Amino acid sequence: MRFAILGSGAVGGYFGAKLAKAGQDVTFIARGAHLEAIRSKGLEVRSAQLGDFTVRAAAESDTARVGAVDVVIVSVKAYDNSTALPMLPPLIGADTVVLTLQNGVDSVDEVAAIVGTDRVLGGTTYVATALESPGLIVQTGVHRAIIFGEVQGQLDAITPRVQTIADILASADIQVTPVADARVPIWDKFVYLAAFSGFTGASRLAIGHIWKYPQVQEMFYAASREIASIAAAEGVTIAANRFDTLEEYMQSLQPTTRSSLLIDLEQGKRIEVEALQGAAVRRAKKHRIAVPIMSTLYALLKPWESGPIR
Repeated sequence: MRFAILGSGAVGGYFGAKLAKAGQDVTFIARGAHLEAIRSKGLEVRSAQLGDFTVRAAAESDTARVGAVDVVIVSVKAYDNSTALPMLPPLIGADTVVLTLQNGVDSVDEVAAIVGTDRVLGGTTYVATALESPGLIVQTGVHRAIIFGEVQGQLDAITPRVQTIADILASADIQVTPVADARVPIWDKFVYLAAFSGFTGASRLAIGHIWKYPQVQEMFYAASREIASIAAAEGVTIAANRFDTLEEYMQSLQPTTRSSLLIDLEQGKRIEVEALQGAAVRRAKKHRIAVPIMSTLYALLKPWESGPIR
């Protein structure tokens, strides 16, 4: 199967490299020094627990030079959508599907506006990787999970196209879970991520420095329940045990764990505040739901959206 990876950084680059290593036809869409490194020496993945490897695969900055593929995986940072998503049309053929793995809950609609709703699959991912330098991705831990499926409403079963792609992902040593309705895992993750990125980002601290305070824990779970109320208004029923699993997960986190939003803040980069806290506030307003904690986090982080304030 022919894949194009739109956003070949820490996440997209990692999963694309796993697919290429397994023998799939992969083209990385990249730019600048990262593009040149992939072209000249391949894309290297270092993983202390799963082993190191390097793949040689096609890499382009212009999707018109790639042409139609079977699957496009979208994994650019959400704040780049205005420039990245218009690159999709040259990759689209008669049966192409686009799988978005971006953070937040807006991506499916934004991708659909470019390629049409019927082509879009939604998903979420759990992996700890970093683009250490051009052409080099470093993985910490062993998680490499993708949960994905259709996004057009509640379905009774996993569709054939989702199962076909899931089988290919699984053959590439990716921990894949195909689902009938991808909106559920997307919102399940959003319940956690919008709060986690907000609290760590607003405090500028890793989770261990703030989680020792009971008031922080109380406010964190209250923020997560604000997100769950938005999901319900959107017609999405999150997992019945979501807050049990969330509590278990939060208690198991290493104290040094930081959100990607906090890491971007520390590195002086743009942040995904609009895709996370902003999306929550906008959807809550649409449904006339009060979300005071998420609104406060959004207000604190919004000024840093474009990087350091000068």
